Amino acid sequence: MRPQAQLMIFSSKRRAALASNLTNKEPLISRNSLSATGKGSLKMFSRSVFRSLAADLRLSAPSSILSAAPLRQRACLHQTALLRTQQQETQTQSSSPTPESPLSATLRAQTSQPETQNAPEVQSYDPSSPSSIPHTRADVPIAKQPVAPTFDSPLEVTKSLMSRLPHLAGQSPHYVVAELHARPYLLTEGDHVRLPFLMPKVKTGDILRFNRASALGSRDFTMKGSPHLDERLFECRVRVTGVESEPMRIKEKTKRRQRHIKQARSKHRYTIMRVMEVRVKTPEELLEEGAVVIEENEDTPKIEARS
Repeated sequence: MRPQAQLMIFSSKRRAALASNLTNKEPLISRNSLSATGKGSLKMFSRSVFRSLAADLRLSAPSSILSAAPLRQRACLHQTALLRTQQQETQTQSSSPTPESPLSATLRAQTSQPETQNAPEVQSYDPSSPSSIPHTRADVPIAKQPVAPTFDSPLEVTKSLMSRLPHLAGQSPHYVVAELHARPYLLTEGDHVRLPFLMPKVKTGDILRFNRASALGSRDFTMKGSPHLDERLFECRVRVTGVESEPMRIKEKTKRRQRHIKQARSKHRYTIMRVMEVRVKTPEELLEEGAVVIEENEDTPKIEARS
């Protein structure tokens, strides 16, 4: 009959003896024990014994295990990490056993005065550099300033106009019926105007003056020209605010007895303006500019009061 496998339990003394036998290269068991126990017990004996011996060797001689190269290579992941940290600690301790200077906090000077922030410097206008931007009218060269209108004769106003002009100038707000390309525009200060075309040679921010008007008035008074008012009687200034584009227009065109259909695409752009100032000049300003008071005349403008 085949002998049954027997479980062998060794004490601590027996384990130490076995460890000494391994170091002395002595056989662990004799031939008689092998014949008595059989092959199955030998397999169980070898597994359990070697596991216990390895644990005993690690506990009894940790320094030798740490210094052994093959065991270090076969160690587990957590054991290799532990070994690396221990090596780094030993290297740092051996290199600098005592620090040269202890850690200390650096002192910083504290002041009660708040830090002053430097304001951005405004660059002065340099006419030689093309990137500089003029800030006032004095910075603009004379050659690029708008040309003042020239008149052959002084402004002629009647006595009735001079008598009613203070009432019209003092009653605000004013409106003006300005004409641009033979189209009238009723404008008041603060209005937004979209021209039905794209005005050429105009940029955003430019200030334009409308000098052609057919009527000028307020709530109770109206000054009418024949057919236009003299531009020296009022001031109407607008600012270009941008350009607006309409949606794309697609128009289908075809000819008789033909299957081909042509698509005409168009997208127009319009100039947008805002009325900045509508002002009527006072009699004192007109006299300072050289206006002449004359008798009643059919061609001179007249101020009418609303009933």
